[in-house]
Amino acid sequence: MNMTFVSQAACTLPCGHRLQSGRVLSRPLAKRAGRVPCARVSAAVSTATASRLDAVEQAPADPILGVSEAFKADNSPDKLNLGVGAYRTEDLKPYVLDVVKKAEKRMIEAEENKEYLPIEGLADFRKATLQLLLGSGHPAVKENRIACVQSLSGTGSLRVGADFIAKFLKGTTVYLSNPTWGNHKNIFTDAGVEWKWYRYFNPETVGLDFEGMCSDIEAAPEGSIIVLHGCAHNPTGIDPTQEQWGKIADICKSKNLLPFFDVAYQGFASGSLDDDAFAPRFFVDQGLEVMVSQSYSKNLGLYGERVGALSFVLSDEGAAKRVLSQLKRIARAIYSNPPVHGARIVAEVVGNEDMFTEWKQEMEGMAGRIKTVRQVLRDHLEKINPDKDWSFITSQIGMFSFTGLTPPQVENMTNKHHVYMTKDGRISLAGLNKAKSEYLAKAIDDSVRNC
Repeated sequence: MNMTFVSQAACTLPCGHRLQSGRVLSRPLAKRAGRVPCARVSAAVSTATASRLDAVEQAPADPILGVSEAFKADNSPDKLNLGVGAYRTEDLKPYVLDVVKKAEKRMIEAEENKEYLPIEGLADFRKATLQLLLGSGHPAVKENRIACVQSLSGTGSLRVGADFIAKFLKGTTVYLSNPTWGNHKNIFTDAGVEWKWYRYFNPETVGLDFEGMCSDIEAAPEGSIIVLHGCAHNPTGIDPTQEQWGKIADICKSKNLLPFFDVAYQGFASGSLDDDAFAPRFFVDQGLEVMVSQSYSKNLGLYGERVGALSFVLSDEGAAKRVLSQLKRIARAIYSNPPVHGARIVAEVVGNEDMFTEWKQEMEGMAGRIKTVRQVLRDHLEKINPDKDWSFITSQIGMFSFTGLTPPQVENMTNKHHVYMTKDGRISLAGLNKAKSEYLAKAIDDSVRNC
C-alpha cells in the first residue's frame, strides 16, 4: 500500500521518492519514464552537513589523566606511570583495602537498599567525617556550628565550595599556592571566582618558601580566601611545620582571611589520622572560621566511589543552618544527591571500633611502603650521583615528590626512559616499587645531567 506523509521541508528526489531531513516520506505513486531509479537514498543525496558545534575548540588533554592515556599506549616493558596519584602495591597493582571488603560484605548481608540519599548525604557518613576532621566530641560538633554536606570526593566538594563563594562572597579573591594541584585552577575559574597565586615552593632549596608565602598572604586584601593543603601538599609534598602553621593562622586572624582547607590525604601522609589533621584542627581551635574539603579516595582507596565532604566550621549555630540550606540548594542543581555506596563504606569502617583500628593499620602500611620507596630511591640517586643533594626525596611526605625537573628533562624521562609524569616534575611515589627504583634513579640522573 502506498502512503504519503506531508511535510513542509519535504522534497522530491530524481527517483520519485519524497524526502525530509534524510528520511524517505513516500514511495513513488507511479514509475515515470526518464526517472532515475535508486537503491539507496544516500546514493542520491549527500547528508554531510556542518555541525552547529563546529566552532567548538578541541580541549587540551588533562595534564594528569592524559598521562595515563599516553602510558597505556606505550608498549615498552620498562614503562612507569608516576603521573596519577593512586596507590599501588609492590607488584604495582591497584589495591582494595581488606577493611573495605569487610565493610561491603556487611552491607550486602544487611541488604541495604539503593534509595536516594538526602541532598546533604548519609547522616552516619557526615558524623564520621566530622569525627575524622576535628576529633571525637569537638565543641563545634556539639554546638551544631558546622554545615556539612556529602559531595563527590574532593573535586566535587571544592566545586560546591567555589559555587558558594561565587554566589555569597562575590568579589572575593581566592589565593592558591604556587604550585598547586592542577584542578584547583579549573574549579575556581569555571565557577567564575577570581584567583591569584601566593608563593610556596622555593626551587633553590627544593623546599618551602615560607617567607614568600607569609608575605603574599599578608598582602592579600582583607577577607580574602586562602586555599591551604591540610597535609601532604600536592604537588610538592612539602608542609609547613606546626610552628609555621601557627604563624599562618595569626595572619589569617589579623587580616580576617577565610582559610579553605583541601584535605585529600588525611592518614595517608604520615600514617596517622590525628597528625595529618593538625592544621585544620589548630585553626578551628584558634577561633577561626574555616571551609574544609575532604576526600576518601586515597586513605580508603575509594577512588571510583567519589566520596567526600564539604564542611563550614562557623562561629554560631544559626549561620551554620543557613549555610547548610544554601549548600543543599547548590548541590541539588549540580548532582541532586550524592552516591550512597562509598558513604556507607566510610560509615561502616569509622563506626565500628575493630574495623576502624584495622583501617588505621592498613593506612600505616600504605604510608610505610611509600616511605620505604622514598628511601630506596634516594639511596640509588646518592650512589649514582653523590655530588647532588637528594635529601628532598625523603624530607617531602605523602604520595608525591616534586623533583624540580624542568619540562625538557620531563620530556626526556618520557621519550627516552618511558617514565610518565606530569610536566611540572611531580612523580607519584605511590606508583613506584623497590624493584623499579634503580631504573627510575638512572632515568632521573640521565635527565638532570644531559637535558
